[in-house]
Amino acid sequence: MASIDGYPFEKLHCLTIADFHRPDIESLLSLGEHYLDLSVQKSPARSILAGKTLVNLFFENSTRTEKSFEIAGRRLGADVINMAIAHSSVAKGETLLDTAATLNAMNPDLLVVRHRASGAPALLAQKVSCSVINAGDGMHAHPTQALLDALTLRRAFDGSIDGLRIAICGDIAHSRVARSNVQLLNMLGCEVRFIGPPTLIPADADRWGADVFHDMKTGLKGCDVIMMLRLQLERMGGSFVPSKREYFHFYGLDRAKLLYAKPEAKVMHPGPMNRGVEISSDVADDPEISIITQQVETGVAMRMGILHALAEAQDRRAS
Repeated sequence: MASIDGYPFEKLHCLTIADFHRPDIESLLSLGEHYLDLSVQKSPARSILAGKTLVNLFFENSTRTEKSFEIAGRRLGADVINMAIAHSSVAKGETLLDTAATLNAMNPDLLVVRHRASGAPALLAQKVSCSVINAGDGMHAHPTQALLDALTLRRAFDGSIDGLRIAICGDIAHSRVARSNVQLLNMLGCEVRFIGPPTLIPADADRWGADVFHDMKTGLKGCDVIMMLRLQLERMGGSFVPSKREYFHFYGLDRAKLLYAKPEAKVMHPGPMNRGVEISSDVADDPEISIITQQVETGVAMRMGILHALAEAQDRRAS
């Protein structure tokens, strides 16, 4: 099942988009699309992960990502364990490598990791014998979010996103979502733009594969999709914007700025949203424009596809 045109998915981990080739991505998206059918998702015959153990190891809070992985694992028949980090040995000073050794002794099959430090999931992948899925590490990567965003876009644009002009707007500097999305969208043939104040766009952003703009009117011209990002104040060590009110005036998406894009442009947001800071409620909640709810719905299906692909690759290696 986890293949396309005879190309088998053989990756052991899902750490960054850069680790995948185009056929790998197509295999994952095809599986995600398969599970978009809710009756397929909830079929009691689904036993792809029967007998396998999925551990959710979240060092940062996340309602959407953690719960979607939990639901995805259970719907595929896995035994799912959510580790409460606040009450674990980690909170008592245990190192990441000690945690890896402890987890490895439990023999899980799949380990989903979110960590505040960039590179933590990759380090764990070197120390454990199971598959590791990066659910967000520092400001580095969030590959499963990029994959579910791409699948959401395919649904919204009748199966093909090649040639779309997509603007990613806001706090690019602190966004692992922006980093993963620009890699994946470029791979799928999209034209990507970054829009934000100079303080929130990395100096080397033009080498990421995106055109950089500092005003919404110019940046949004001709765009098919507008992906808004929240201000990640928890990652900011100083004052990156004068005030939230002024930030919204220049960079918050409202009806007036929406007119700069194409008439049928779609709006996305990985969540959580700061309403009135980077996006107005009337735009975020308009079903004719916003596909934010679809992003959440697609999350479970896409993560089922990722778990399915990794489990099948494991089984092929073991046989």
